[in-house]
Amino acid sequence: MVYFDNAATTKPYEEVLKTFNECGADEYFNPSASYSLSFNLYKKIGDIRKKFISILNGDVESDNIVFTSSATESNNLAIFGSCFNKEKKYLFSVGEHPAVYNCAMELKNKGYKVFFIPLQKNGQVDYDKLDNLCDNDVCFVSTMFVNNETGAINDLIRIRNIIDKKAKNCVFHVDGVQGFCKIPIDVTEARINLFSISAHKIHGLKGLGALYISKGTKLKNIIFGGGQEFGLRSGTINYPGIISFYKAAQTTCENMKKNFVKVTNLKNYLREQLVKLNKNKIRIVSDNECSPYINSLIFEGNRGETIMRFLDSKGILVGTGSACSSSKVGNRVLENMGFNKNQILGSIRISFSADNTKGEIDYFITCIDDYLKNINA
Repeated sequence: MVYFDNAATTKPYEEVLKTFNECGADEYFNPSASYSLSFNLYKKIGDIRKKFISILNGDVESDNIVFTSSATESNNLAIFGSCFNKEKKYLFSVGEHPAVYNCAMELKNKGYKVFFIPLQKNGQVDYDKLDNLCDNDVCFVSTMFVNNETGAINDLIRIRNIIDKKAKNCVFHVDGVQGFCKIPIDVTEARINLFSISAHKIHGLKGLGALYISKGTKLKNIIFGGGQEFGLRSGTINYPGIISFYKAAQTTCENMKKNFVKVTNLKNYLREQLVKLNKNKIRIVSDNECSPYINSLIFEGNRGETIMRFLDSKGILVGTGSACSSSKVGNRVLENMGFNKNQILGSIRISFSADNTKGEIDYFITCIDDYLKNINA
């Protein structure tokens, strides 16, 4: 099997699985209980929080990490937990993941003043349009770090500088899922208030996420219960999951530079091979400034879903966009980048991990060449 859908999920590291199983078997106590064994677990979780904050280059003494069940929950907590005033304005990039975009639409349905920031043709936020939208009434801005469809990387420092010119006390939320432990991030330098992350995108387990919260950022809870996670996320603390999450983050972060170089070489090799098939009208959407981990392609005159199924029959797994929307129609990101309906229908997404090889790309190119020759014969 050739797995080219790592933006949807990644294969867990063996050490992550081992850590989870060992903690679940030997340290199964409820961290919120009153006896010493439980207190020791709670203390370990506190140490893990600081380590996550350190990875993000935050202030370990004053910032915080709240553990959740997923990045989707983290995004929901960040957005709905920040909605204090219907008279203020809430800005969202139009290219956000459904876990953010659909929250924005729900706010709009509830009567909040929601505005969407357009995209540039390269997939980044349109910084000039953001500048035009910002004023003193803006209290919340949410943009991605790395786009899950195209790999476009937003300049977070530039975004924060734009915000500060006109809305200095505005809360800045970033969906950091596709960039965390893959591309360096400094939440302090970018003055980010809220940063969402996920375990299963970095070779951790599914069902685990976290939300970074900078010092002084006000947030209200959206889940009610026993008051765990500082009252922001009630529910029994998933100790084995949290420890295994950090193991995944630690391992991926330690290899960040090496992995980036390898995956960049894979992306460049993929582009070189695709250029040789240019007669088949293959458009490479993700440019050299995008994350090398995510590559959006358009096969003009063909259907991406048909290509995906053909590749599946050959043992190659690719995506056609976000895997988190079960009833997806079209592609909002590509549409806002200026692509037409027929082009969007021919899109697929190839997303790498450091486990992928050039040999797998060669096999992919061979299969694509065969498909295009047969379909256009």
